[in-house]
Amino acid sequence: MMKLIVPFMIAIVGSLIAGCAPPAANTNVANTANVNANAAKPSTAAPTKEALLELDKKANEAWMKGDTAHFEGMLSDKFVRYMNGTRTGKADEIKMIAGTKCDVKSWSLDDAQMTKVSDDVYVNTYKSTFDGSCVMDGKTEKIPSPMRATSVWLRNGDKWQGVYHNEAVIIDPKAPPAPPAKPEAKKEEPKKDDKAASNSNAGNATATEPATSTASANTDALVKMHQAGWEAFKAKDANWFNEHIAANFGVVDPTGAYYGSKADAIKRWTETMKCEGITNVKVSDGSSTSITPTVEILTLKGTADGTCDGQKNGDLYQTAVYVKEGDAWKLAYMFEVPAM
Repeated sequence: MMKLIVPFMIAIVGSLIAGCAPPAANTNVANTANVNANAAKPSTAAPTKEALLELDKKANEAWMKGDTAHFEGMLSDKFVRYMNGTRTGKADEIKMIAGTKCDVKSWSLDDAQMTKVSDDVYVNTYKSTFDGSCVMDGKTEKIPSPMRATSVWLRNGDKWQGVYHNEAVIIDPKAPPAPPAKPEAKKEEPKKDDKAASNSNAGNATATEPATSTASANTDALVKMHQAGWEAFKAKDANWFNEHIAANFGVVDPTGAYYGSKADAIKRWTETMKCEGITNVKVSDGSSTSITPTVEILTLKGTADGTCDGQKNGDLYQTAVYVKEGDAWKLAYMFEVPAM
């Protein structure tokens, strides 16, 4: 999809029947009732990465056709997106899709990797390759390729719905792309009446500001924890990460590289990534969206000074999926893109 984890209950009826067997006739009735009841329950079987990738393929096909009806059913009302520091929801996403016209000669999605957050929330990460262009806001732009994409899926009854999606261009960390050219300075225009200008700006802000969901009451606690994670990164504190990262973990870093295990991510952050001169780290603009009682998606901006692997550090837009294990919230997945 472009531009675009509740314990499992095991039935113990068999052991109860073995402990106190009813008459044969009643057993048949009871068994029939149990079969009917079980058939009525939504399946709690885990999805496969292939099945989730197929959902993303269908979403891509719908996106290229501008088929907004597909996304009305595919996206959850809890859907959130965080691009260029702006949060958007389901309505914004569908509006964007409706206004996008694409000409795609070829495309493929592969290398799917699935991360279980909970029984009802899964993340699918994959590589997308496109040869084509899209027209947005009257401008034709080539579709970036290849990219690492992430979709977060929520079980809703017997179907899976998208609650988050994003992409990051896969780049060579030794040769990052040049920053976009700064726009030419505009010539000063004659000053308008202050009051009129103020009213005009207010009107424009209302017209262009996307709708966002209400931040979760857990936002401050998760932002505080995420700040501690940045401090642990600065200190190369593997013990902190071991304690605060969930057993199932995945991360897409700013270069589009994917690390699909807790051990690999911790090793990257505390050993193989060579950083110098980091004296200050901070997070800001945090907002969390509750997906289930035990899963939240936190979006925010993180930054550090100094350098890592020979490149100057800067602002990162981060999306972090947190899961509650017992009484503790743990980081289950993270997606990072550099601020441009």
